[in-house]
Amino acid sequence: MKLQHLILIVVGCLWITACSKKSEKAPVQQVSRPQVKDGGQTIVFSNEKESDFFKGKVIESSSQRADLKAPARVVATVVRSDKNAGQNLVLFDNSDLTANYTQLLQHTINIQRIRNVNIRQKRIELERAKDLQANGAASGKEVLEAQTALAMEETNLANEKAAEIEHEAMLRLAGFQPEMLLNAKNGTVWMICEMPENQSGKVKEGDLCVVVFTSLPNQPYKGKVESIGNVVDNVTRMVKMRISIVNPDAQLRAGMFATVQFDVSEGNYISVPKEALVTVQGKDYVFVQKDKHTFERRPVMTGQQLGSSIIIYNGLAANDKVVTEGAMQLKGLSFGY
Repeated sequence: MKLQHLILIVVGCLWITACSKKSEKAPVQQVSRPQVKDGGQTIVFSNEKESDFFKGKVIESSSQRADLKAPARVVATVVRSDKNAGQNLVLFDNSDLTANYTQLLQHTINIQRIRNVNIRQKRIELERAKDLQANGAASGKEVLEAQTALAMEETNLANEKAAEIEHEAMLRLAGFQPEMLLNAKNGTVWMICEMPENQSGKVKEGDLCVVVFTSLPNQPYKGKVESIGNVVDNVTRMVKMRISIVNPDAQLRAGMFATVQFDVSEGNYISVPKEALVTVQGKDYVFVQKDKHTFERRPVMTGQQLGSSIIIYNGLAANDKVVTEGAMQLKGLSFGY
């Protein structure tokens, strides 16, 4: 039994020794970590395989265009009058505007009548009274009465003009010029589009646009900007724009809602894919690849998103290579996440 125990002990020792030598010869895999410098601003990889994980795009400055959209509604349509073949009617979606326009027309007629008929007649009567007085055929009272009658008509004219201006101002605030309404052609449709104050400068009078109505989503119309309002709403900070559309098939009616789309120029700017942008504590950053192994964190000032890209106002320069794949991994290394 002692010999058997001795043999087992020797075999056990030999097995332990063999295992020990095998473990000593096994290679230990070394895992390299990137160097993070300057408080996370610079990240350097020592392994080319690791740096190849990140993909980038060389950026450049170019003319940026955007589709600017805004809500709108049909506020007036022009139709032919059944009572007067030579006169068109303007149908508004707002009863107050209808009243303003109707009263404006009435005051305009009154002004023409007072100026061309009443005042002219009273002036003739005053001159006749003065002539008769000069020849002893009329008294001073008759001349005074003629002067008073002329003064009353001139006062009526001033009152009519004041009322006309009041109604004209209400129409202009709504985006209409009285002359335009009076000379409107049958089939004309006017829309009012409200644009944010900070975007309104990108649209000019005469610009073309595409209008899609809620009730006619598959039938876009071509529109034209006729006028841009002179007043910014104190509460909403919106600017009104009047857009005209031709309505030959009479499908468009006052009160209909739509979306207006403008193709506007944002100017020459650098833009980056939205995947390249990372945000930390309200600040925006991108990572720029300086060489094969080095990446640099850059703070940037961003602008509007145009499709899948974001305008960059400063922080980048043309020919910078911006990381578009792997930006979130670099964010973790840079900020210690």
